[in-house]
Amino acid sequence: MGPSSAEGGTTVLELRGELDILAVSVLSDRLDEITGTQGTDLVVDVRAVTFIDCAGLSLLSRARYRTRQRGGRLRLTGVFGGGSVARLLRMTGLTGSFEVLSDETGGDDGGGAAGSSGSTASTTATATVTDAAGTAVA
Repeated sequence: MGPSSAEGGTTVLELRGELDILAVSVLSDRLDEITGTQGTDLVVDVRAVTFIDCAGLSLLSRARYRTRQRGGRLRLTGVFGGGSVARLLRMTGLTGSFEVLSDETGGDDGGGAAGSSGSTASTTATATVTDAAGTAVA
C-alpha cells in the first residue's frame, strides 16, 4: 500500500497516532523513499497525530529538507491551534518553517494557510500509515 505519486501529482501521506521515536524508526525509510524523488509534491496530513516529540519533529524537518533539495515541496495539513503538532511547532519556534495548508473542512483551524496554492487538478495518492495500536508507521 505504498503511496504512488503520478508525475506532476501530489502524494498525500496521512499520519495517525503517536509520532515518537518508535514510530520514526519505522517511518524514516519510507519517508526517505518518498522524498528521494526529484520534484516531489508531498502533503503530510497530521490531523490524526495525537502525540509528537522531538524525534517526530526531526522526521518532518528532514523530509522538508530532502524535498526542497530535490526541487519539490512539502506541506503540512491538519495543523490546528490546539493540536500536538501545532503546539510543538510553536514551542520550538518552527511554525513559520513549514508551509501549512489551511483545513478546507472549515472547523477551528488556527493554522491558516502559508502559501497554499490548491491545484485541484493534480493527481493525489494517499497512504494511511498506522499499526493496530494507532501508532504512526510506514
